Amino acid sequence: MKKIVFTANMLLLLIISSCGNNSEKKEVVVNVKTDTVKVCESGESAVFPGRIKAGADINLSFRIAGPIASINVSPGNFVRKGDVLAEIDPRDYRTQLAATEAEYNQIKNEAERVIALYKKEVVTENDYYKAVHGLEQITAKYDAHKNALADTKLLAPFDGYVQKTYYSAKETVGAGMPVVSMINTSSMEVEINIPSADYAKKEEIESFVSKSDLYPDKEYPMSLAGVNRKANLNELYTVYLNLKTPRGYPPLTPGMTVTVHVEYKRAMEASYLVPINALISAEIGNVVWIYNDSDSTISKREITTKGIDNQGNAIVVEGIEAGEIVVSAGTTSLKEGQKVNPVKRQSTTNVGGLL
Repeated sequence: MKKIVFTANMLLLLIISSCGNNSEKKEVVVNVKTDTVKVCESGESAVFPGRIKAGADINLSFRIAGPIASINVSPGNFVRKGDVLAEIDPRDYRTQLAATEAEYNQIKNEAERVIALYKKEVVTENDYYKAVHGLEQITAKYDAHKNALADTKLLAPFDGYVQKTYYSAKETVGAGMPVVSMINTSSMEVEINIPSADYAKKEEIESFVSKSDLYPDKEYPMSLAGVNRKANLNELYTVYLNLKTPRGYPPLTPGMTVTVHVEYKRAMEASYLVPINALISAEIGNVVWIYNDSDSTISKREITTKGIDNQGNAIVVEGIEAGEIVVSAGTTSLKEGQKVNPVKRQSTTNVGGLL
């Protein structure tokens, strides 16, 4: 009887031992998402919101004082350079110029006579210099009064639109007081605010392009006008851009909002793109899991990155090659040399795998 019990116990131990060995030898294969390393076709880029401003938005005023004879424009009017926008009553300035002109002619004739006599050594040197200085003084006065009469007309300094008029006819205006406000639409500006990281790379900027929601298929080129060297309270730097409207494009107007696309110069060294989720932080820097298709195993690889593109991919400059496969999801619990099973991506044209 004891022999039978012993034999049964031995058999039970052998079965348990056999099951234990099988469980130890069983290898767990983890499902992971993979992506193929691609070549970075262009440099880095960034997108910022911006607002269009007129190239010039100025208040125009008379250089002299007097009653306004006429205001020749209304808000919204388009005017050409040199058009008369407003005019001061010129009566007093004409009278002033006429009196000065008579005095100028008299002194001029007298000075010319003295100068001619001095050349013949008939008058003294003192009389000569009095005549010369007197002529210079009356000439300056005459020119000033001619300019004052010309300044009774307020002229448009450029082609543009009238924004506002501040006075009406018959009102008296002082010198330097704003009379008409104008904007110049022949050249327009866009202002954007960039963070310090982009400000530090301002010398690497290659081009600026703006897009409007009104015309999403149109790109309006821009050129750099200047950069504010001091950050604002939000630690942003203001960039000023000149907007260009290509021939045949619908014009954009001041006040519109646009998106400004900033393209940086492409690096000379080759660079590659991997999903940002594929990166694992380590003591040595960034690493990725490389998938070996021949035996379905993975291995760690140290890489050197340089920023992120506008699609959310890490730009890699060292440690990887185009065509290699990286694990882009499920990276946290993996081990060196572990076998994995890449999850097949669902086709966008065969939803559900029905075909």
